[in-house]
Amino acid sequence: MKVIVAKDYEELSERAFEIMKAVVQNNPQAVLGLATGSTPLGLYQKMVKDHEREGTSYQKIRTVNLDEYAGLGPENDQSYAYFMKKNLFDGIGIPPENTHIENGLAGDTEAECARYNALLSDLRQDIQLLGIGSNGHIAFNEPGTPFSSETHVVELAESTIRDNSRLFEREEDVPRRAFTMGLKNIMNAEKILVLANGANKAKAVRGLVEGEITERLPASVLRMHPDCTLIVDEDAASLLS
Repeated sequence: MKVIVAKDYEELSERAFEIMKAVVQNNPQAVLGLATGSTPLGLYQKMVKDHEREGTSYQKIRTVNLDEYAGLGPENDQSYAYFMKKNLFDGIGIPPENTHIENGLAGDTEAECARYNALLSDLRQDIQLLGIGSNGHIAFNEPGTPFSSETHVVELAESTIRDNSRLFEREEDVPRRAFTMGLKNIMNAEKILVLANGANKAKAVRGLVEGEITERLPASVLRMHPDCTLIVDEDAASLLS
């Protein structure tokens, strides 16, 4: 695993953008595995600005997203489908049919998981973007998730619900279940890019880089990937030896 320590969030986002743009330029039909949340917003803003100023094309790019809340449809402003459309897709001109995410409103959750696994088999990620939760989760794979897991529905941990409540009016509004790519789906990516900023991520970052590889810390599986880059700011790196 390659570790890059950036001085702040701005530099972290810039370094991530350089890596993401290189993938797009080297393969105009690349499959980008994408993530939601506050951490990748700086990267997405830079992708939109670059598209506007430099004309970087996303016409043939395909995307697959990590996860989606169960019970929320794409028109709900708290859904991850809505988040991606607002914060990235509308700004880079990618055809909507080239973007893929789990259907949060699927009635048959097993069938939806099977559909998404089949999709991921056809669309292997050239790069998979990840954040890391304060408890070491990646996507919505909470501690204890088997490394062999594929797309599944998960009951969210209380720490994850608390972390995500800042995006909702009230903590009780945060959905308790979500669809998520499994760890096996994530590890299938050609390249993995992990971003972490803030002191609240320092313990998880230390576990990822220096701790035991264990299902108790789902992110630790990434140390077994042949091409994984972690970019952290100084606060998130504060506990690294």
